[in-house]
Amino acid sequence: MRNNRLATVAGLALLTPALAACAAPQENLEPWQQAQKTEVWEPVPEAVETPVGKAPSDAVVLFDGTDLSAWESVKGGEAAWTLGGDTVTVKPGTGNIRTKQSFCDVQLHVEWRAPQPEEDMDGQKRNNSGVFFQERYEIQVLDSYQNKTYPNGQAASVYKQTIPLVNATRPPSEWQEYDIIFTAPKFDGEALESPGYVTVIHNGVVVQNHVEIQGTTEWIGAPKYKAHGCAPIQLQDHDNLVSFRNIWLREL
Repeated sequence: MRNNRLATVAGLALLTPALAACAAPQENLEPWQQAQKTEVWEPVPEAVETPVGKAPSDAVVLFDGTDLSAWESVKGGEAAWTLGGDTVTVKPGTGNIRTKQSFCDVQLHVEWRAPQPEEDMDGQKRNNSGVFFQERYEIQVLDSYQNKTYPNGQAASVYKQTIPLVNATRPPSEWQEYDIIFTAPKFDGEALESPGYVTVIHNGVVVQNHVEIQGTTEWIGAPKYKAHGCAPIQLQDHDNLVSFRNIWLREL
């Protein structure tokens, strides 16, 4: 019995002061004194300003309606999409655009709008575009309002991989909002150490809840991983007049 008591005392001595205080008898302490034992005062989170309808003060602003200086054409040269008001619209045939800066883990906010569809538009033809993380992993942009298509290719899907939990798409000509938390895949040399993950909030509704990205989002064929580092974000030219505005991200 004596040896057991000594072991207990020795074990308590190894605890951090805060944990040791919690482990000590507290019958004689006032409630506020007991509460103080579990208060952590450092580090203090940095204050971030969050103005309504604008980017947080710690965000990287990718497009605020003024210019496309943060973007370039995937084909080379300046981004050639059409600016108008506070929006940028796909200019069919000019190709995808991508950020000049590369990113890994991010929180991305992007607003997009599909125009009214023409009569012969349905399925994947209904004003298609996409948001590509690291130029490889696509969150689908599509007018999915009363528009039947394969569910793993509708708006807010991880394209050809994960079906959204619900369809939160607003009617065409209305602005849609994506808030996306992207965790980049990690590699050890050429080997995959951990896959990517993504959470998508579409118009305030969680539609992808920390789902695993299975690899590149392929139109034809199975997804696959190949080692890479941080890379740009792309917006897709799918020959449709999809518009974007208020694009910003926070590096995580």
